[in-house]
Amino acid sequence: MIAIINYGVGNLHSLSSSLSFLGLENIITADESEIRQADKIILPGVGAFSDAYAKLEATKLIDVIKDEVLNKKKPLLGICLGMQLLFDKSFEYGEHRGLSLIRGEVVPISEDMKIQQKIPHMGWNNLNIKRDNPLLKYVSENDYVYYVHSYYARNCDDSVLATSSYGGIDITGVVAADIIYGTQFHPEKSGSVGLSILRAFSEI
Repeated sequence: MIAIINYGVGNLHSLSSSLSFLGLENIITADESEIRQADKIILPGVGAFSDAYAKLEATKLIDVIKDEVLNKKKPLLGICLGMQLLFDKSFEYGEHRGLSLIRGEVVPISEDMKIQQKIPHMGWNNLNIKRDNPLLKYVSENDYVYYVHSYYARNCDDSVLATSSYGGIDITGVVAADIIYGTQFHPEKSGSVGLSILRAFSEI
């Protein structure tokens, strides 16, 4: 069973449908007992970092998630803003703390952009794989995935599994720290490649 954390942020039903399409049992939940009974956890997210963190905090699930992941070694996948929340902090409209499950920070793409391109970074982009990992076992170099974001993770080289080039910089696309994973793009919107990543996560 995969628990999709419901804290009022994210494209939950599309993600649930993708998992169900793969034959993977899943539940959209904000219930502590259901999260603790699950085998794996997905933290989705769209919107603003500070609002999302506040909503997650309001659910009183942060300690539950950390306990399940850090102490009980339950795999966690953050998606889009859900991935950004895994880092130490974000500089989206101020400075805001994150979950500090992966070292690094979230900054505006425009801050580092070397070639002027549209913000948000939206649409299909190919992946450049930096290191092997079970999450990417069904993914090939230059496979395309779907992004929608204006901020990206930086100073997290130790955890980067794959990047995508945009605006002359390497956008952090996939990260991993032990059993904690993140994708900046949306697997549920990334066709067969995205489905293969979700399938790989279910097998970790």
